[in-house]
Amino acid sequence: MSLARDLVNTAPNDLPPAAFAERASAAAKTAGLNVQVLDEKALLKAGYGGILGVGSGSSRPPRLVRMDYKPAKPGATVALVGKGICFDSGGLSIKPSQGMENMTSDMGGAAAVTATVIAAAALELPIRVIAYAPLAENMPSGSAYRPGDVLRHYGGKTVHVLNTDAEGRLVLADAIVRATEDDPDFLIETSTLTGAQVVALGGRTMGVMGDEAFRDRIAVLAREVGEGGWAMPIPEEMREGLDDPLADLANISWDRSGGMLRAAAYLKEFVPDGLPWAHLDVAGPAFNTGKAYGYTPAGGTGVPVRTMIATLEDIAAR
Repeated sequence: MSLARDLVNTAPNDLPPAAFAERASAAAKTAGLNVQVLDEKALLKAGYGGILGVGSGSSRPPRLVRMDYKPAKPGATVALVGKGICFDSGGLSIKPSQGMENMTSDMGGAAAVTATVIAAAALELPIRVIAYAPLAENMPSGSAYRPGDVLRHYGGKTVHVLNTDAEGRLVLADAIVRATEDDPDFLIETSTLTGAQVVALGGRTMGVMGDEAFRDRIAVLAREVGEGGWAMPIPEEMREGLDDPLADLANISWDRSGGMLRAAAYLKEFVPDGLPWAHLDVAGPAFNTGKAYGYTPAGGTGVPVRTMIATLEDIAAR
């Protein structure tokens, strides 16, 4: 929890994607994990169009970190994917200045999966855990990606960018496709993804979406460990709003209703049928802008590390 909180609380000028990758790699290697880091050249060669597009406006290029904990005889394989936007200005679809300082927390998902895979190793869980942290800064500049651009995700699907501030789903889709190449038995993705999560559930309750049985299981575990998860649906009509004439899908719908659910529908497009998966939207819970309460400090909270560890323990027990 402290590792995740420390990463989130580090000032964004001190934590560009390369620095995050270095810190995560050092901590993971100390824990005995196998680590791979893709720099901007490797990302370009492999076709990670979402990560590269989001990171194109920053002078500090993106990274993708893969951390692999593999015990001797794993009973299952779990993939973790965490959003790592080291600072989010909104890009050319720029955010209002008030509150933008809190966007230092937009890498909370990447911090959480980094901490969780290290915890899995420390606990010697009898399952394989592979964590992916797609890292980028979303900045406005002459080289930034634009509303109207069409990007090609890793794996080949195309996306018409209608709003550059819906960037989290772009880096996550690339990482989700890569994670599924490891043939996991379960996939958990977490991100500070939508303001709609805060509107729907407040600042202390994460939204849990995805495969219904796995989603419901995680939501219960989240409440048991004090992180307040709540199961939410992904209605079929949410996908319809992402239809686009220029690409396989658009990154937003101009219909603002159900924004948290629509973002989950976007991510679902990149998850293979039949794979138990869950999307944890922690836009509010990952960063406490108010006073400390209970064991939750101001600033980075470490949510949803407890939930993901509990879920890994539950999978291992079963």
